[in-house]
Amino acid sequence: MRNITRHYPRLSAEPGDDDLVAHAGTALVVRTVEATGLATALSKALVPFRTPLASHDTGKIICDLAISLAAGGDCLADIAALRDAPAVFGRVASDPTVSRLIATLASDADRAESAISGALAAARAAAWAASGDNPTARASADDPLVVDLDATLVTAHSDKQQAAPTYKRGFGFHPLCAFVDHGEYGTGEPAGMLLRPGNDGANTAADHITVIKAALAQLPVGAGYRGKKILVRTDGAGSSHALLEYLTRRRLSYSIGFALTDALAGLVDQIPDAGWSPAYDADGVQRDGAWVAELTDMADLSSWPAGMRLIVRKERPHPAPSFGSPVATGCV
Repeated sequence: MRNITRHYPRLSAEPGDDDLVAHAGTALVVRTVEATGLATALSKALVPFRTPLASHDTGKIICDLAISLAAGGDCLADIAALRDAPAVFGRVASDPTVSRLIATLASDADRAESAISGALAAARAAAWAASGDNPTARASADDPLVVDLDATLVTAHSDKQQAAPTYKRGFGFHPLCAFVDHGEYGTGEPAGMLLRPGNDGANTAADHITVIKAALAQLPVGAGYRGKKILVRTDGAGSSHALLEYLTRRRLSYSIGFALTDALAGLVDQIPDAGWSPAYDADGVQRDGAWVAELTDMADLSSWPAGMRLIVRKERPHPAPSFGSPVATGCV
């Protein structure tokens, strides 16, 4: 096992009725930070942002902030919960020190983001290598590494930078996120995120491309690891010419939802009963009361990327049938 630079105290667990630690659950997060080398990688990457006389390591401050979020915090000041438990988290920077670091990073945001992203990618590669089931090693055209894109709404309860009215009549942010799907027995692993104002559009191709690039940069893969081994999925917000053309140029497989227009609905009505096949879920289990059919040869796709397929799904709710989400799929 490689050497680990310790940024946090060693912990031990003993049975007893006294000296209970409220943050015991975060011990796993702390050990993960060290085992993956994240704290060390951040410390090295953020050296240019550290002042000569600083007594707190910049990498540890960023890790402490992340741990405070995992412990339920939602602002910089919530790092105080870690400061109150030095036996678990060691020396934790004061609020003014944390604020000064964030201001310094924000003054050169692109450089800071690149440094942090590089450190995260290195830690992710270490975690995947140690997992015993490296997704990059087993990915194939039949079992691709899936990157899911989706936007979400984050409410702001007061006026904040970039906060704006949302399409659901709320107020806050509309970040776009990318997650690596680890399948039935895993979970979604965050690989990229773009903070956006609440009034940003859902189907902005430039934003989707930015997040995809960020996610690909996080994958611990070789230069030739592209094509059918990576599948990008998103809903109808991604059904734009610009996004699909980008995915095609990058030789990435994709599965993109799209809106069923009146013209396409007319084509669906022409599909004979024999043209529908049973639908299956992601685990290969047949979905009860659901069928799929292909519209590729019936629709005019001349303005879309070559090789793209158009597939529609219908389901049988009660009491009458209806159409589910159509999807455009493709790979090069």
